[in-house]
Amino acid sequence: MIIRETCVAIWDALHAAVMAQPHKEQWKEVADVFQQTCQFPNCAGAIDGKHIRIKKPVRSGSQYYNYKKYFSFVLFAMCDANYSFRYIDVGSYGSRSDSAVFAHSDFGKMLQDKALDLPEHTALPGTTSPAMPFVFVGDEAFALGENLMKPYSSRGLSLARRVFNYRLTRARRVVECAFGILANKWRFLHTPIHLKLETAISAVKAACVLHNFVRARDGYNFEDSLTHSLHSHRPSVVRGHRQGAAVREQFTAYFMSPHGALPWQLDAI
Repeated sequence: MIIRETCVAIWDALHAAVMAQPHKEQWKEVADVFQQTCQFPNCAGAIDGKHIRIKKPVRSGSQYYNYKKYFSFVLFAMCDANYSFRYIDVGSYGSRSDSAVFAHSDFGKMLQDKALDLPEHTALPGTTSPAMPFVFVGDEAFALGENLMKPYSSRGLSLARRVFNYRLTRARRVVECAFGILANKWRFLHTPIHLKLETAISAVKAACVLHNFVRARDGYNFEDSLTHSLHSHRPSVVRGHRQGAAVREQFTAYFMSPHGALPWQLDAI
């Protein structure tokens, strides 16, 4: 009871201060850092989901039993390029896919409803047109959309599409690093959590806001981001819509243009 009350108090005290929803100008600041550090313009965040290992919840059936054959719930997160969590959703069934967790989360619904207060469409650096939306980057488990970019399927890729996948991966990896920093700072995430489900969820939420709190003040050790025991979901093929495909093609063309190409990108793919 003490653990649960303490974790709830930490979340209540810090959530609004270190994980408030960004407004237009803050989204632009996030995108500027992605451009400076990852060279992916108009990127408002990186998204991913991780399994948090738990003991079997009472009377839960197979809802929390995941494809890796252990019990878990999902930590879905959206990160900025400074490895800070801007949004989290904690507690979805381990048997759910990333795309299902995302679609049912408040963040996914706000993105779908255009309620995130993202900036207006902006031309990519060095160009005057077309005006491009601000996007979030994820892996192949998510559905392609106007504001959500994922890599091309790996089969028979052209050079331009391989470059796009490389550029997207450079931006998307920040959420992987954030999970690594989180798990290596708060070591209880390395082993199954032997607490009641509600208490385990509260503990993970408290760790996430403490992560932001410490990150803003003390920085981080990059080596802590390289290994962790949090497991990704098994990728599944999720189709996107035509508008998202058109936006992805525009990014692809930009990354091969004189304004958007990186000197080393062809050597890296």
